[in-house]
Amino acid sequence: MKNRTRNLILIIVGIQFVVILGLLALPSVVQAIPGRYRVALQERSPFLGKISEGVIAQVAPVATALPAPVSNNSDTQVDLSALVASKPTPSPTATVEVIATAVPTEAPADAPTPEPTLPPTATPAPTMTPTPEPLPVSKILPDMKVVRQTFNNCGPANLTQVLNWWGNPVTQEEVASYLKPNSEDRNVSAWQIADYVNEQTPGYNAIARSGGSLEMIKKFIVAGYPVVIEKGYELPESGWWGHYLTVYGYDDTKQELYSQDSYLGPWDSSGRTDSYDDVNKYWQQFNYTFYVVYTPDKADEVAAILGEEMFDDLKMWQYVATLAESETKANPDDAMAWFNMGTALTRIAGLTGDQTYYQGGAQAYDKAREIGLPPRMLWYQFQPYLAYWKVGRYQDVLDLANATLETQGGRNVEETYWYMGHVLLEMGRVTEARQAYESALAVNENFYPAQISIDYIDSLGG
Repeated sequence: MKNRTRNLILIIVGIQFVVILGLLALPSVVQAIPGRYRVALQERSPFLGKISEGVIAQVAPVATALPAPVSNNSDTQVDLSALVASKPTPSPTATVEVIATAVPTEAPADAPTPEPTLPPTATPAPTMTPTPEPLPVSKILPDMKVVRQTFNNCGPANLTQVLNWWGNPVTQEEVASYLKPNSEDRNVSAWQIADYVNEQTPGYNAIARSGGSLEMIKKFIVAGYPVVIEKGYELPESGWWGHYLTVYGYDDTKQELYSQDSYLGPWDSSGRTDSYDDVNKYWQQFNYTFYVVYTPDKADEVAAILGEEMFDDLKMWQYVATLAESETKANPDDAMAWFNMGTALTRIAGLTGDQTYYQGGAQAYDKAREIGLPPRMLWYQFQPYLAYWKVGRYQDVLDLANATLETQGGRNVEETYWYMGHVLLEMGRVTEARQAYESALAVNENFYPAQISIDYIDSLGG
């Protein structure tokens, strides 16, 4: 064989080898592309953006659902209906979410929860319930301006809309600099937002609750408070996401809510219109979670609107559990209702210290996963990690976390790494646990629970 022919063959083989390696590496390369660049391309060139997203969908497709549970131990199953109907009592030492960071052979050490629910200045709920007055047929709060969110910034943008309405001139960039110092961070929970307002915004308080209703939204609007709800959101091209919406008006005659949407607009602040049914459908996907901002002198009024059942953590989660169970009975294939029940039972477990509720939560989450949950579900809601961890189902935690970490967006959710760290620590994998906590801080340097966990490991000499 002539040298020229041999060299040509070697070149062709080399090119094929490079192409094969490139194709094998392409999914990882694509998944590493920061989301803000993909969005910027779509905004600047819809045509090129569509082509790019089509290629990405082929080489690095997003899963259609979170993984279903492999198995569960039927010997430990509890009666969910009986559990929901029971009347638990709060533990004097329990918190909303007890976070243990102990090695397997030691007793757990509690650390603060990243999701406080009551502002420090909130007053006890009124002992007497005033006679309710009929709500007006419609009410719209004036001068609610829209703030157009930057990339993945609906949390800070909606809070900015509300604070601006109250007269605080803060910008979404200022809010995001604390809540989301990493622009790729995929989630800011309602509890973190309320925490930020209470601790970083002098002259204002906020409270985040779950189990809200359209009636409660109307009461707040009539009293002069816009309400920010957390909801699901469907995009034809990319599927299900989480979103925030600032509601500032309603009309019972038309069965409509009026809101400002920081992603969809319209940008002239004329507001968005949605039917009550549409809002409820997507709000349910976040357990009817909402938050309200108010000035300290309005604390009593806010507490009165909420009422004792919604103001008290344990009573609130009992109500949420009952509501979710009623929805599962009405539609046994409603994965979101089962998920909501799991969250409520897991929260009750944290408040009471009763392990049975963690087991109930895990069972409800199992059912939700069997039916099918959106692949991005755990970008926003993290209680399944806690329930499975507390009942010793460590592999479920790792399976769910790894499924979330398969995408570039999922790798920018600090809570994923944090819960992984807890389980790895329980399994005795201390070095990996510390690395997971460090990854959480790399996503959000202000996520103080991860630093507490690292300090705990260091105190052990790990």
